[in-house]
Amino acid sequence: MAFVTPSSAAERYDVIVVGSGAGGGQAAYTLTMDGARVLMIEAGRNYDPRSETPMFQTPDKAPLRGAATPDKPFGFFDATIDGGWSVPGEPYTNASEEKERQFSWWRARMLGGRTNHWARHALRNGPYDYKPRSRDGLGFDWPISYEDVSPYYDKVEMLIGVYGSNSGLENTPDSPEGCLLPPPKARIGELLARQRGRKLGIPVIPIRRAVLSRPLDHRTIPAKLHPGNARAQRIIAEDMQNRAACFWATSCGRGCSIRANYQSTTVHLPPALATGHLDILTNGMVREVSVDASGKATGVIYIDKATGLEHRASARAVVLAASACETVRVLLNSKSAQFPGGIGNSGGLVGKYIMDTVGANWRGQIPLLEGLPPHNEDGAGGLHVYAPWWLYKEQRAGKLGFARGYHIEFGTGKGMPGGYAPFTPDVDAKTSFGVRMKEDARRYYGSQIGFSGRGEMIPNKDSFCELDPKVVDKWGIPVLRFSWKWSDHETRQVAHMQRMFADWIEAMGGVNKTQPDPDGRKAIEPGGRVIHEVGGTIMGTDAATSVTNPWSQTWDVKNVFVADGGVFASNADKNPTLTIMALAWRAADRVLDEMRRGNI
Repeated sequence: MAFVTPSSAAERYDVIVVGSGAGGGQAAYTLTMDGARVLMIEAGRNYDPRSETPMFQTPDKAPLRGAATPDKPFGFFDATIDGGWSVPGEPYTNASEEKERQFSWWRARMLGGRTNHWARHALRNGPYDYKPRSRDGLGFDWPISYEDVSPYYDKVEMLIGVYGSNSGLENTPDSPEGCLLPPPKARIGELLARQRGRKLGIPVIPIRRAVLSRPLDHRTIPAKLHPGNARAQRIIAEDMQNRAACFWATSCGRGCSIRANYQSTTVHLPPALATGHLDILTNGMVREVSVDASGKATGVIYIDKATGLEHRASARAVVLAASACETVRVLLNSKSAQFPGGIGNSGGLVGKYIMDTVGANWRGQIPLLEGLPPHNEDGAGGLHVYAPWWLYKEQRAGKLGFARGYHIEFGTGKGMPGGYAPFTPDVDAKTSFGVRMKEDARRYYGSQIGFSGRGEMIPNKDSFCELDPKVVDKWGIPVLRFSWKWSDHETRQVAHMQRMFADWIEAMGGVNKTQPDPDGRKAIEPGGRVIHEVGGTIMGTDAATSVTNPWSQTWDVKNVFVADGGVFASNADKNPTLTIMALAWRAADRVLDEMRRGNI
């Protein structure tokens, strides 16, 4: 088994997995390692990072020196091939024309999905993050606790490889011995930020990222991942030996041909394919889940994008991992006599309570970092340190004016520039040239610091997606229409972020060219722009208040599961990908258990 077409696919599988990113890749891995026969259907094209990653190309080898363009918003070298916030032939709409009510929807449309270009920040949700309503009376509690998910965090960290450290900080969970790899050393600018951050009471610790700082322990980890399964242990042990440790070459956003960082295409899919139990069908646009007269799912109906023809695939169970909003679209389009409003929608909640990460940015120039000697500061292709949320007590006491927290990501250093001037705005205004330009470059490059706040959004009834009653995509499938609204909690949070960033720059000896606006509505990133959307198929304790049960299983159809961020009942400030994988592993275990019991 390997890559198949509609004509070469098997007549029936144990499980169909829709989507190949973090959730889909993890689900397929877990299922196939335990012997289930799986068909994975991906809406985008095939992609092999081993042969397609431009790891050693410098910016001068790319159009516009690698700068961003409308069809490549993260630059020419970004691993995303055919996707973005706009995909030809695949529109989506917004219900409101107001600027602040717009939602931007990112689709990757390639094998591996967003795992090919993500930041690889692999943070665990903490105990507070699973019970937020119990703490402040807002939003929803999850029907599960941190303790339910913790064993799956352990396994995912050991499988994909995560560097970081245990800090012992509040609601920033530690990992058991053997889960984490050593973090890289902090860069010069990061060390300065940490030193001056202490004066403001801001903790700066090694961030957790899914990058191999050293080879995985292939001798002991496989038995921890798959106890009692000798075949799975052998397969993953061999695969781990084919992954090299990072040697700090280029940005992780390009992909990784040596498999040092986590991508579904380099970590989940190779061992799953090695089992012989996985078929992958690319360029297959799933339209709906098919059901029989009893209301049981029988498989999916999809369009072959190469021919435009409709096809059916059959299985005992269906796992939807197409990304939170795409899964909503599939469920709402799965209309039948039994489910006139779509599968999972008996309570009218499919598509409701979508969330994104709250984001805001700030930038400054630090004289103390001027004129540093040239040295390689590319590092691990991303952050080495960050600041987790630290004001829990003040927030609990009602002193901040907003209910949920944020973490701070920041970048400094002399990474290779691409398509932009490496000077401060003041120097640009001088229009320096010749010898003076070279002197300015040597002096100022690497002396800037950029801050990004990443905060928690509280789910609200005004943020949701539904089928547009008039618009369809190029294959005739109804598209999503978004409604969006930030609450005062998010805009006040952003105002606090920017004030902290400005104070931090001053503490580092820098000067803010402007002052933060106290109106956070002017600084907050538009909905969807952080590309952390979750919700829409939230899990809960009953069908009246949720779409899926605590095992990510739809209440309406017991053999349909959701393995992406759609099941999130809240969206902590932590990046969601590690939690998506942990919950996908947990859901796949449930699928296997249900199949053994004969329930599906």
